[in-house]
Amino acid sequence: MSEKGCTPVARTVLQQCLQARLQVKPADEHSEAQFVQIERGMVIYVCFFKGATDDILPKMVSTLLNLRLSESASGKMVSVLDLPGSLLIVPQATLGGKAKGRGMQYHNNISKEDGLRLYSAFVALCEKELNAAVAESSAEVTVKHGTYGNRQVLKIDTNGPYTHLMEF
Repeated sequence: MSEKGCTPVARTVLQQCLQARLQVKPADEHSEAQFVQIERGMVIYVCFFKGATDDILPKMVSTLLNLRLSESASGKMVSVLDLPGSLLIVPQATLGGKAKGRGMQYHNNISKEDGLRLYSAFVALCEKELNAAVAESSAEVTVKHGTYGNRQVLKIDTNGPYTHLMEF
């Protein structure tokens, strides 16, 4: 999706799923671990790079939610909006890594403060679009998301490794 010759400002990985569960808070001495879960839909891993602004968010959301990555009952490929399906959005700073020697470096990633702001706006826009798409139907869909800046544990059930990389 990024223009030829242009440096991308965001990278996403999409994975259709039958069910996904994400730990959003690890257990500690006072409480058990906390999780969010979705049923059939799509997991979106997202990373923002230096130079990313709010201007890219509508294009990202529209593109990602309208991609035909899920199989309907008839076998036709449909978008998560057409399914309708749920979303699990996972912040994934490691998508911005570049190998240097035997290690990884993340110099091109956006600052944590700007990344959190863009991530929060991205989640809100996804919620708005998904809710608008299913307003007339009785489908129960949800948008769940991970905690920005935390390591999280993901369990995903899928009916095939149908994973896609998108850059904006």
